[in-house]
Amino acid sequence: MEQHVKMVGILNIVAGGLGVLLALFILVFFGGLAGLVTQDSDPEAPIGAAVLAMVGGIAFFVIAIISVPSIIAGVGLLKFREWARVLGMVVSVLHLLNIPLGTALGIYGIWVLSQDESRALLKAKSGGMPAMAR
Repeated sequence: MEQHVKMVGILNIVAGGLGVLLALFILVFFGGLAGLVTQDSDPEAPIGAAVLAMVGGIAFFVIAIISVPSIIAGVGLLKFREWARVLGMVVSVLHLLNIPLGTALGIYGIWVLSQDESRALLKAKSGGMPAMAR
């Protein structure tokens, strides 16, 4: 089960990193569009630029807010921290909405992290007493 926990951690880091890159791309893309729109002589161009900038900013914020916890959970799972199991479960549920690859990652993450063996492994490696020894 240790290898499965590591794999879920690595996949969460990769998925979160790709999400952050996507968020940055969207921010730059919409910022560039807003800059291009301001070059137009149309009197409503500043309004259009503001709307484009706002859409890009909101999209960046939403995607980053969803992606960063995935990276945090992945690092925690690689270090076998007990708290990372709960965060990993929450992130896995969010991954289910990202069809098709995120759904596969979400199902795999929920399966791995809901196992009693994973719970005992993370508890033992975190310095706590294993669940089997109680």
